[in-house]
Amino acid sequence: MRSTATVSPGPGVAALVLSWIITLYTLWQMVQMHEMVPGRRFDRYHELGQYAFGEKLGLYIVVPQQLVVEVGANIVYMVTGGKSLKKFHDTVCLSCKKLKTTYFILIFASVHFVLSHLPNFNSISGVSLTAAVMSVSYSTIAWGASVDKGVQPGVQYSYKSSSTAGKVFNFFSALGDVAFAYAGHNIILEIQATIPSTPEQPSKGPMWRGVIFAYIIVAFCYFPAALIGYWMFGNSVDEDILITLEKPKWLIAMANIFVVIHFIGGYQIYAMPVFDMIETVLVKKLHFKPSRMLRFVARTAYVAFTMFVAITIPFFGPLLSFFGGFASAPTTYFLPCIIWLIIYKPKKFSLSWWANWVCIILGVLLMILAPIGGLRQIIIKAKTYKFYS
Repeated sequence: MRSTATVSPGPGVAALVLSWIITLYTLWQMVQMHEMVPGRRFDRYHELGQYAFGEKLGLYIVVPQQLVVEVGANIVYMVTGGKSLKKFHDTVCLSCKKLKTTYFILIFASVHFVLSHLPNFNSISGVSLTAAVMSVSYSTIAWGASVDKGVQPGVQYSYKSSSTAGKVFNFFSALGDVAFAYAGHNIILEIQATIPSTPEQPSKGPMWRGVIFAYIIVAFCYFPAALIGYWMFGNSVDEDILITLEKPKWLIAMANIFVVIHFIGGYQIYAMPVFDMIETVLVKKLHFKPSRMLRFVARTAYVAFTMFVAITIPFFGPLLSFFGGFASAPTTYFLPCIIWLIIYKPKKFSLSWWANWVCIILGVLLMILAPIGGLRQIIIKAKTYKFYS
């Protein structure tokens, strides 16, 4: 789970549910296409794109989008991990000196300077499992503590902005938040590649069962936290509901540590494909000699880059919105559908044909509108933000 940010009723709930359905459908497509060619497995998103669009065009279409998603996710995780650490510190030590958010992002990043040198997905399976458990835990704490706190006096359910333009742009931004929440498509083929597969027992069977289980957990995490959070706090709730909640202190502190652990695992899951891309380019394109030193320098430099951007622009909500629309929408909402139409060529006006075209149209609209709202919020916050505070 990326965020416990809340949504308003009506359009917000519709966007949350519709996105859950669309992305589950496109995930099913990705799982099915992993072994659609007998004797061959598409272990990377760009390999699937190359098969559909051609060797060069497939790379140009898929790799930049996938890279932006993964790098964007890592930057957002840096920001959120640091802010959650700060919330934990401020909650358990009220008399302590208040430290800058920058310092907590540095602490969060220091963990990744170590973990990033693990070799592959299998080596971080324990970290990934722990992250998943933490996600369920802090989400449950978030909505459980909200219910315990009750509906706040004077709660308002109107839009935060009073102007029509503000309401529209905020809605665009919220769409980006939702899109970012379902960005797992970028690594689904890499994960499926770790599952043994034979003609008698293809990997798509256990993979799809895993996806269904994961999406049930996603629904359990997102929907109660978003809906109950808004019900209890209205439009005064923070981007992360755990920031809004204050008591009981021990429970809120524990929830924030769970968030930190979750984002440690999440960062590594999204960083692994980036490491693979960087090292491939360095060795095959720039002709560096493969070595431990090359690997160490490349991965350390990447972690340092995401840390620097997170420290410079620590705007959790706007970053979520911008990357959610600009990057997650193509690779999650409509690119799998385009590839499906090219490869399987469903009959025109059939159910499959209509389903894919509806997803494509909605995804393109999301890609255009959500970044506008996110970028506007970044500009507004930057006007009053003191850098490295």
